[in-house]
Amino acid sequence: MKLFLCILLILFIHTSCKKQTIVSNQDRGSITNISSITQESYPKYDSLFRKHSKYIAESFDFPVGKPDGKGYYNAQKFGENLHLGDDWNGIGGGNSDLGDPIYSIANGYIFSAEDIGSGWGNVIRIIHQFKGKYYESIYAHCNTIKVKKGDLIKKGTIIATIGNAGGIYLAHLHLEIRDRIFMEIGGGYSEDISGYLDPTKFINKN
Repeated sequence: MKLFLCILLILFIHTSCKKQTIVSNQDRGSITNISSITQESYPKYDSLFRKHSKYIAESFDFPVGKPDGKGYYNAQKFGENLHLGDDWNGIGGGNSDLGDPIYSIANGYIFSAEDIGSGWGNVIRIIHQFKGKYYESIYAHCNTIKVKKGDLIKKGTIIATIGNAGGIYLAHLHLEIRDRIFMEIGGGYSEDISGYLDPTKFINKN
């Protein structure tokens, strides 16, 4: 009887380990696929910008009050409360800037333009090639979207209007600039700033 129970126990452990290994391999495969897609995408964008060189970024402007943010203020700067971007508000406060135009900060490629929910609302992600490197700008909480995935755009193009993520916030634009493209959207706040740049400092510098 004891021997029988021991055999059953060994079979159970073996089966459990086998299932765990299968799940682990599936997860590992998914991660590998994501990684390979990311690595293969750089040559894709190299080719894209070589073919459409007039869309390579040459300089950067602010996303509101074209070109220098006139009529707006940075209500929550990069780093404040672990903020990973800048929050641009109209100087009138409240929802006074609801529906105001948002401009592309530089020449680039629309990587995505969609409602992603989860407090982000309508979000536009633009990939920029600048001085041989890649950067990404992210525009969140938009009211309306004026571009679509795959568009090539010039600096100063109206890409969206300022929104409030469906009434979750008072109207404002959350802007992020990253020097690591293809990152997850994230949460907008973090102690870890790897891949994130101070938008105002970057724009002023460039």
